Amino acid sequence: MEFTFSERSREYQEKLLAFMDEHVYPSESVYHTQMAESGNPNFHPPVLEELKAEARSRGLWNLFHPHQNEEWGSPGLSNLDYAPLAEIMGRSPHLAPEACNCNAPDTGNMEVLQLFGTDEHKEKYLKPLLAGEMASAFCMTEPAVASSDATNVQLSMTRDGDEYVLNGRKWFASNALHANCRVLIVMGKTDPQAATHRQQSMMVVPLDTPGVTIVRGLPVFGYQDREGHAEILFEDVRVPTNALLAGEGDGFMISQARLGPGRIHHCMRSIGMAERALDLMISRAQERVTFGEPVANRSNIQDWIAEARIDIEMIRLLTLKTAWLMDTVGNQKARTEIAAIKVAGPQVALKIIDRAIQVHGGAGVTDDVPLAGFYAHQRTLRIADGPDEVHKRTIARGELKRMRESVAQG
Repeated sequence: MEFTFSERSREYQEKLLAFMDEHVYPSESVYHTQMAESGNPNFHPPVLEELKAEARSRGLWNLFHPHQNEEWGSPGLSNLDYAPLAEIMGRSPHLAPEACNCNAPDTGNMEVLQLFGTDEHKEKYLKPLLAGEMASAFCMTEPAVASSDATNVQLSMTRDGDEYVLNGRKWFASNALHANCRVLIVMGKTDPQAATHRQQSMMVVPLDTPGVTIVRGLPVFGYQDREGHAEILFEDVRVPTNALLAGEGDGFMISQARLGPGRIHHCMRSIGMAERALDLMISRAQERVTFGEPVANRSNIQDWIAEARIDIEMIRLLTLKTAWLMDTVGNQKARTEIAAIKVAGPQVALKIIDRAIQVHGGAGVTDDVPLAGFYAHQRTLRIADGPDEVHKRTIARGELKRMRESVAQG
């Protein structure tokens, strides 16, 4: 692995940094004002559409997409080339990713539709998603079972002639309350008698299908995120058989294709949040005076700043190694590293954000600075896309297998 980015990646980094400085950071206060004045936590603020138009005009569009396509505006960057861009966007997580059409869960859903959708799915949903005209949600987690083990998924998908009938309840369907959300990708059980990992399938379900009811938006640490984390009830929801993605029993295969890139994108953005938290901590420590000296002169604060830089550099290198492996040997062979960064990324970011809050004092727990929101997001990320314990289990099983094979080979 080389420790230099490609010329293309460096060019996009420069363009993206300029966009952040000239448009995104100045728009943060406008965003919060428009959200507050609307009185609606799921309001779609006009400033976001302005940022999307500006990003697209600068060629900063669909940067996540691995396939180059002029119609979509996607440059076809590798995971390694995209990694620093996702990090930069992570410094303003409520604005920059969506401004560049690189926000979760739409990125993962677009990849699923590209890989496994029918021509009809692509025309009706993928194209508007790639154009930033539509939003989507991913429905897998269920309140009645431990969804960290996806074999527990219970929502039923029963074949009835040329239709499937869906019954069950999902929650934490992020993006389902987005003002532009029009479609769900739903994981459920088509054959309870099949082999354990062949029981589940995924289907495309328009949000306005009869029987689909959004019960509520779930708060996260008291925050009602703009895109929402919805609890959704499916009651005798009928969809045509061509709603099926790939084939019956392919739900797990699709989820693995979807979650690998999604997890690394989250970790890249986590590094961006950690970097911004460190910048805020340093600025605050230099501005504030306690007991006759700037806070930055205190040895414990200097330790925090130094440790933050060390931790960020370590997790960045692990993340870049993971991206490189995904590009060179594939997601499956990078499984251990993907699991490792999913555990380590949010933990590193949380530690730095927490210390930045401490340096800010009372201001740190308000919305005057973005730290409290960052903290809530990162703490949630230790559960989203699989809790830490599941990823540690993956790593440990891989290590145990490696040792067994080594012993067997003598």
